[in-house]
Amino acid sequence: MTAVLEVRDLKVRFATPDGEVSAVNGVSFDVNEGECVGIVGESGSGKSQLFMSVMGLLAKNGRTLGSAKYRGTELVGMPVKDLNKIRGDKIAMIFQDSMTGLTPHLRIGKQMTEVLVQHKGMGEAAAVKRALEMLNLVRIPEAARRLAQYPHELSGGMRQRIMIAMALLCEPELLIADEPTTALDVTVQAQILDLMADLKRVTKAAIVLITHDLGTVAGLCDKVQVMYGGRFMETGSVQEIFYQPAHPYTAGLLASMPRLTEGRREKLYAIPGQPPNLQRLPKACPFQERCDYVHERCVDELPLLRDVTPGHAKACHLLSLANPVSDPKAPSLKVATEARSA
Repeated sequence: MTAVLEVRDLKVRFATPDGEVSAVNGVSFDVNEGECVGIVGESGSGKSQLFMSVMGLLAKNGRTLGSAKYRGTELVGMPVKDLNKIRGDKIAMIFQDSMTGLTPHLRIGKQMTEVLVQHKGMGEAAAVKRALEMLNLVRIPEAARRLAQYPHELSGGMRQRIMIAMALLCEPELLIADEPTTALDVTVQAQILDLMADLKRVTKAAIVLITHDLGTVAGLCDKVQVMYGGRFMETGSVQEIFYQPAHPYTAGLLASMPRLTEGRREKLYAIPGQPPNLQRLPKACPFQERCDYVHERCVDELPLLRDVTPGHAKACHLLSLANPVSDPKAPSLKVATEARSA
């Protein structure tokens, strides 16, 4: 398959008065044509900052190291003028908060048509026609009337649909959806996810879904990357991640999901402790302080991603969860070596 996005050894750093924050720590992956990739992890794991760096949208105190290529073209360090020709056109992003993602003092129609005028060179009439087509595609009732309204006049679910429509206006090859159902009620969440599934089928665009909701991933994604402490802990297909988890963190996330098929006699499992402080990450495995299987090697050596089976990888020293002893063949990086080379 042809890769739309290739990311290699990407790191994101933020300078703060209290020291440097290591938000993303050397991740590599591909997003291929027509596939949906889920990026899963708790809040603060680096999911959003990873793709904000790819889009060139980091805060002023942030910097990106490594490589991110769209169709072979390097995005990291690209001048803003050139980057603007790609983002919004070839790569589009749906942000978490639709109220802040839309400009409050501009009508919906103006916000949608200026994207087409800017990137496609359309006239006003053609742009309005295209905007109406997209509003109908995302199932917005009375689409023509919505063009004359302001964001605050619409419900949260409707604003989110408009954000999706705007992202799809230029028919992007890659759509990045950052928590697209956050702050929506359950019924609206289900409608948005149904819509995303339809769009995946109709548009054939590659999709990246950033979320902490494993249920969302199960329904939409082909591949999953489990992220913690700015690193990928496990990667694989949806079936492998859900039915054959190989990393203690992945297993903990799955055990934390409520299930309607189970009785309510036992308390819902929660992974003990808190995610690590990204200013003071543990020296070796970032999950060591919360892991039930931690041993001396986890504290001394950083586990590198390695294949469990072809296409399914984990960053863990354990032989397996069923046999949780250190695997002498597991590749790792001595923490002292990493510190000297940094």
